[in-house]
Amino acid sequence: MNMKYISLTLFFNALFLAAGILLTGCNSDSGWQQTSGIIWNTAYNVTWEGATSLTDSIIPATYPVDSSLSVFNDSSLVSKVNMSLSTPVNSHFEHIYTESRRINRLSGGMFDPTLSPAITAWGVGKGHRANSDTLRCDSLKVFTGIDKTRLRDGVLYKDDIRTEFNFSALAKGYGVDLVSDMFKRNGVCNYLVEIGGEIVCSGLNSRRQPWHIAIDVPESGHNPGEEIAAIISMSDGAVATSGNYRNYHNTKEGAQYGHTISPLTCRPVSTDVISATVVAPCCITADAIATTCMAVGADKAMTICKSEGLPVMLILRDMRVIMSDDFKKLVVKK
Repeated sequence: MNMKYISLTLFFNALFLAAGILLTGCNSDSGWQQTSGIIWNTAYNVTWEGATSLTDSIIPATYPVDSSLSVFNDSSLVSKVNMSLSTPVNSHFEHIYTESRRINRLSGGMFDPTLSPAITAWGVGKGHRANSDTLRCDSLKVFTGIDKTRLRDGVLYKDDIRTEFNFSALAKGYGVDLVSDMFKRNGVCNYLVEIGGEIVCSGLNSRRQPWHIAIDVPESGHNPGEEIAAIISMSDGAVATSGNYRNYHNTKEGAQYGHTISPLTCRPVSTDVISATVVAPCCITADAIATTCMAVGADKAMTICKSEGLPVMLILRDMRVIMSDDFKKLVVKK
């Protein structure tokens, strides 16, 4: 459940650089800017109305994700937590841990960031050792579960030293939030931040319209953006999509399994949901809830999102599309 492929295709519905459009707004002295590149082995695209100099602040804004939350960085804080029974943690770890515990309770335990050993066992995490079996999965359940950990006075405690965290299900979303926070600190009102399909937008685009975001049809044979399931219009908030339909692994027997791991079995879980798109106030929440929807199935996913007041769109295995009423209000014609 912690490793997933995000299938949002961003429509930059204002080709502001080519058109040379300059608009007034918060901190808009330098007009519209755009930058893109690669981070965490995925693409990012950032658009904003404001000073060009903020380009140099985008990547540094994401540094806490690598230094605090990345299991691929052996010197990161989470790597230290994974090797110890008790570890002093910083505000970034506290924030993502607290949100993880909240969503763990909300999901009835189906969202859990302590599945790192199971993720590795199934070859979808650090190490890529796909040699899991039933007996091994049963043994992993002994020391997985966020309820076997606790945060007190800035220190993370674990009941078992073998318990390990993997925050991949929300770390990317947190990185998007950090870039968004940087823009807010610098007085930027109109911007869109996208990292690997995780998005936060604010204000309006260069056409003085809400931002338009396209969600792919979940077909393994399609390239991102090739076929669109829906386009939503947003001015403020975050959106994330989770799905197993592009990234999957094969067993020696030829069977396929996705990246969503059940905390109850420590094995890949398959539900009737193949794509979940969630809109939330911040990307860390949209990211985690979208992953949760994949793990719990359509009925419970809709119940969870309704209880949290989060717009959601689910695409099921039979290609039926289910939208909450508040999500329908965001949809615009293709």
